[in-house]
Amino acid sequence: MFCPCPPNCSKKIFCCYINHSDQVQIGRISNVADWYLERVIFPKQRLLFEAPAEAELEIYTNSFSSAILSERIRCEHLEFIKLN
Repeated sequence: MFCPCPPNCSKKIFCCYINHSDQVQIGRISNVADWYLERVIFPKQRLLFEAPAEAELEIYTNSFSSAILSERIRCEHLEFIKLN
């Protein structure tokens, strides 16, 4: 699945996150003003998205009745470089 960056984003990077776990995860970016991204990421699924370089991807996993923040990753560490 692909999620574009907001139109007012000055420096955007193309990112890829892979859910290597066997659990459904929720990926969320909430630290960018006027933009919010939240997607369900199934096991072994890739999340492709554009984001400002300063954005952080929060990964939540389910724990019985609530979601637990299990990881926070700076998007610059998820930058996907396409090789020709």
